[in-house]
Amino acid sequence: SVVTPRRAAVAIACCWIVSFLVGLTPMFGWNNLNKMRRTQELNASHTEFVIKCQFETVISMEYMVYFNFFVWVLPPLLLMLLIYLEVFNLIRKQLNKKVSSSSNDPQKYYGKELKIAKSLALVLFLFALSWLPLHVLNCITLFCPSCETPHILTYIAIFLTHGNSAMNPIVYAFRIKKFRTAFLQIWNQYFCC
Repeated sequence: SVVTPRRAAVAIACCWIVSFLVGLTPMFGWNNLNKMRRTQELNASHTEFVIKCQFETVISMEYMVYFNFFVWVLPPLLLMLLIYLEVFNLIRKQLNKKVSSSSNDPQKYYGKELKIAKSLALVLFLFALSWLPLHVLNCITLFCPSCETPHILTYIAIFLTHGNSAMNPIVYAFRIKKFRTAFLQIWNQYFCC
């Protein structure tokens, strides 16, 4: 009764709109373009203005750390961690209760709930494992400008963030039977003759 199709559609639309606005914020001006122009003007260079297209050159670290990490990644991550701890605590309490067995076996029901909660917690853990290294490197870049971080670490951190997108369907396919069944059905329909 709480999650109606209309409410689900509104929630999904809101997530996409917020993501779109957060992702496009650098294009609205929170970037390093003016800083690069000033640097070129100070050098009194009359050559053509060329931007070296590297992430840290173009994107403002203030945006990446203060806005992206401290507002849009860390608080939701911590909130989800607290929610999952509460969910696991409630399920554990229900499983520990002495309830008489009936046709609707609570042990079986909460066992399924626990399995789903573990799967979602694994997705959350993989998200943190994939995204926190890049954000930590961004914090080091912003708060310790004299510190040199090896480029290979940055590339590995970026690779982890991209790999996170590929991990979720695999986790769901291995951990949730309905998802696995649907995944195999789609795979067989479109990829196997």
